[in-house]
Amino acid sequence: MAVFKGRSGAVSYGQDIGILMLDCFCAFVPGDIGNAYTYDYPVLYHMVPGLTSPIVHSGGKQAIDQLIDAAKFLEQQGVKAITSDCGYMLHYQEDVSAAVNIPVMLSPLLQLPFVASTIGKNQSIGILCANDKSMDQSLIARAFPHPTRKVHVRGMNDKKDFWKAFIEDVGYLDTSAVEREMEEAATELVETHPDIGAIVLECSNMPPYTHIVGRVTGRPVFDFVSMIDHMRGAISPKTYNGGY
Repeated sequence: MAVFKGRSGAVSYGQDIGILMLDCFCAFVPGDIGNAYTYDYPVLYHMVPGLTSPIVHSGGKQAIDQLIDAAKFLEQQGVKAITSDCGYMLHYQEDVSAAVNIPVMLSPLLQLPFVASTIGKNQSIGILCANDKSMDQSLIARAFPHPTRKVHVRGMNDKKDFWKAFIEDVGYLDTSAVEREMEEAATELVETHPDIGAIVLECSNMPPYTHIVGRVTGRPVFDFVSMIDHMRGAISPKTYNGGY
């Protein structure tokens, strides 16, 4: 038998990953960061009041206090690492990581240095993002300050079903339509830049379509879930059993 000690203020136990959620109205299907069926382990969600997509895309600080309070709450609840449901939260990576004492990974763009190290020197990295007007070089540099590979960005600005569901927050999602749009955008990205050796998906709503991007491009694809799974493996290492 083991002896366990309660944590003051803890509502529940057993969640390794805490997820900071935007204040939005979206349908989160399995595979999306906002759907708990996405994970093979428990996660803990916490919405940040007032932190909307327009604010995050612009890097605005209007809700930075609420964001930091939410991160501290998740840490108090016992999570071992914190992530988010928007890749543009990279704007706040340093603020949040400085406010807590556990690992923070607010954007899949943090994988860029690793991805660069896995492809050839003459290859580049493709980024599929929700809004390429908000994906400037200064934001990319927050995750990839010493670039060793070129980066090519393709946004979903011109894809109406994706835009309505995830940017305009209409509360309705046509997954078949978004699948077609993701396939189109990914195909256009690699046709325009055939030197792309790997692709990173910025948006937390894109992982349900990662397999489609991989299939149509023939490239390895990194997304929010690959990042979160990687971190979870580090903070809760697998034990091994079996014969020899």
